[in-house]
Amino acid sequence: MAAALFQAAAGAGLARAPGLCSQPGHKQPIAVSSFHVTYPTACAPTSFSLKCSCRAKELPWSGGSSESSHPKNVRVNAITELAETSGTALRLEHGTNADVQNSATAVCSANESHPQTRTFQGVTSEEELLSAVRYESQAKSLDPRATAGMLELYYNYRDAVVGSGVENSMEIAVRIMATVLDRILLQFEDPFTFSSYHKRMVEPYDYYTFGQNYIRPLLDFRNSFLGNTTIFDDIESQLKQGHNVFLFANHQTEADPAVMALLLETSHPYLAENLTYIAGDRVVLDPFCKPFSMGRNLLCVYSKKHINDIPELTDMKQRANTRTLKEMTALLKKGGQLIWIAPSGGRDRPDPETNEWRPAPFDASAVENMRRLLSHMPVPGHMYPMALLCHDIMPPPRKVEKELGERRLIGYHGVGLAVAPKLNFEELTAGTTSKEEARDKFARSVWEIVSNQYTVLNRASYGGEGLNASTSCTQLSQPWFEVQNGSH
Repeated sequence: MAAALFQAAAGAGLARAPGLCSQPGHKQPIAVSSFHVTYPTACAPTSFSLKCSCRAKELPWSGGSSESSHPKNVRVNAITELAETSGTALRLEHGTNADVQNSATAVCSANESHPQTRTFQGVTSEEELLSAVRYESQAKSLDPRATAGMLELYYNYRDAVVGSGVENSMEIAVRIMATVLDRILLQFEDPFTFSSYHKRMVEPYDYYTFGQNYIRPLLDFRNSFLGNTTIFDDIESQLKQGHNVFLFANHQTEADPAVMALLLETSHPYLAENLTYIAGDRVVLDPFCKPFSMGRNLLCVYSKKHINDIPELTDMKQRANTRTLKEMTALLKKGGQLIWIAPSGGRDRPDPETNEWRPAPFDASAVENMRRLLSHMPVPGHMYPMALLCHDIMPPPRKVEKELGERRLIGYHGVGLAVAPKLNFEELTAGTTSKEEARDKFARSVWEIVSNQYTVLNRASYGGEGLNASTSCTQLSQPWFEVQNGSH
């Protein structure tokens, strides 16, 4: 998404254009039935009945009022089909039973402390949860396809959690999903509107912890790894000195932000809680993923890749991106910002011939634009390459889909996150003879570093090497177990 920030003047984008409000006189994007980028949920209803919360000539994050000027029920149809099967989850021993149990208790308690809807309160069994969904459908709060989306989300999540082999897995799945569906239902009843820069919401309802606890049962922590914790130490120190840090990373699933935060929360909670993501329009418009977005720090943009999909909205989207760029610039001038950037412009996909997953190539213009922006700030800035491995948690479609909607699966597996030493532009571009050559070589070098670290994570989690996959450049650890053993 990085270069999308420069689209109004000028990169890389992760989101597609949304549907249109059908209210007379409105041409604004409104929530659609699915989403494409970086956010921790799996959803796939194909149409919704929604309340329009747009303004006549403003995007949801363009600075307009969050109040609906003309509330009206509208329907947005997306071309997709519901997933027929849930993600298959490997039956691996779960290393953090207590944490998963606590997650279910925490989300349930949070919901009871700050109730917003009544339907899912007190749900303790699958029968009660399904009955609650049917009730809302019969009450016309949800249309049939939105109802189907809720049911599919529950079944896929349930199967993944039960497949993990964790104790009391069925109870955990029901309690967590009751809270998730409660939050989703609230977006139909009282839609939240995001600004260009959204600060994570932790009160009166803690959406950050809510998102963490939703993804936690899907991670096999015994088969998960964090690479180069000492470099994360350096990053935290730089941030606390008021420096800015950009993380150039590959992008694998909608669950990326939660996976990163879960792997960092034990050893580096400051980084986990203060990371800001450049995010596309889907994650702030779709009621199935908005609750998870509300718990993250976001800079909201429209992507270059799809900004012209609806010509009459192009100028409006460019103006919105300009406003987001101004917000980002203001944050960087203050300093102390940690920003995640995915220069590939989309999620990684497996090779169609070998079925192997690799980081997608980086857009050189996206990397260069972000590098230049960082260098023009009045406070010091640093760039780091970072690799993420988590594609089996919520695997994307095999191919990039232009049509709205996609099939979504949920699985249980080990994951990995590794950061490499700070990038030095001059060293990596030595020997180049033009700005264009230097730009391309730098982006290619960053991608190669990320790919090398990804290979180490893949060997550790999928190759069965575990901590023995460590190299001189990538030292793997499992800080969540070190804490349990009293050695951290």
